[in-house]
Amino acid sequence: MTEVETATMTAWVAPRYGGSEVLRTEVVARPTPGDREIVVRMRAASLCRGDLHLLTGTPYLVRLGFGLRRPKHRVIGQSLAGEVTAIGPHVTEFSVGDRVFGEVPGGAFAEYVAAAVDCFVRVPAGVSMEDAAAIPDSGMTALQGLRDLGKVGPGTRVLVNGASGGVGSFAVQIARTLGAHVTAVCSTRHLEMVRGIGADAVIDYTTTDLIRAGETYDVVFDLAGNRTVREWRRVLTPDGIFISSSAALGDDWIRPVAWIAQVALTDLFVRQSIKALLMRPSATDLEHLATLAASGQVLPVIERRFPLAEAARAVEVYARGHASGKTVLYSG
Repeated sequence: MTEVETATMTAWVAPRYGGSEVLRTEVVARPTPGDREIVVRMRAASLCRGDLHLLTGTPYLVRLGFGLRRPKHRVIGQSLAGEVTAIGPHVTEFSVGDRVFGEVPGGAFAEYVAAAVDCFVRVPAGVSMEDAAAIPDSGMTALQGLRDLGKVGPGTRVLVNGASGGVGSFAVQIARTLGAHVTAVCSTRHLEMVRGIGADAVIDYTTTDLIRAGETYDVVFDLAGNRTVREWRRVLTPDGIFISSSAALGDDWIRPVAWIAQVALTDLFVRQSIKALLMRPSATDLEHLATLAASGQVLPVIERRFPLAEAARAVEVYARGHASGKTVLYSG
């Protein structure tokens, strides 16, 4: 292998906003670490809804922070796992050869990724690279929603709407580790999977209108965005907490602003707590999730696996929705 070859790599690039059709592979320079960065040889990466938002530039509010005309990060992907191949001069937390996983601002769908050291934690013994790569975005979203906004604890009655998806499948399991009684909402084909990961009760939304079912919950964690705030308040206890994920936002300028305003204003004038969730990457939370995965209390549900060479196909399939758990890319 020549010196030029060792200094390059293959990456999936989005030169403009759009769907899977805009993605292409390019041979680009292999990254080198900054002072407080590490370079990771990507072994597995996972898709999340945020990847689609950043790829398509929708809702349009995304472009205010990630590029008005084209994506700021040309190489897509955020959640990954792999081995450390190089470290910056001021990195003491990791060594070359360490197995790590984490959430990066962009660049995960490439053979090598460079990012700040605090984006990563070690992969626990006994946890595969694919499982580790499936954890960061979805696991932290579920954990922060339930623990931080929902204040979930022993005996809390939790409803997870959209329980079969990436975040939802983590939410069901994490709520159980917090001691909650979990009711999961999903479609008919996902009922057995959701029961299998620990839901105490399951509602098939294709046959049952949960708003009219007469049950109330201390916490409603909405990951589907298919009901109004007014409807959700009907199934909350008087002091209940409603948590909305970004999945409820539309694809234009107006609807996201309107939804956020509705959530914020409703929270001001009702006894119940109405909250919007924005996940914030946290190495501490990743460590906690790593511990849960190592103990077998929380395990990713992986529905589909694609080689890195088929990343565009993976994005196309994932964008259709109705996934059961996570979609993972793997690299040899």
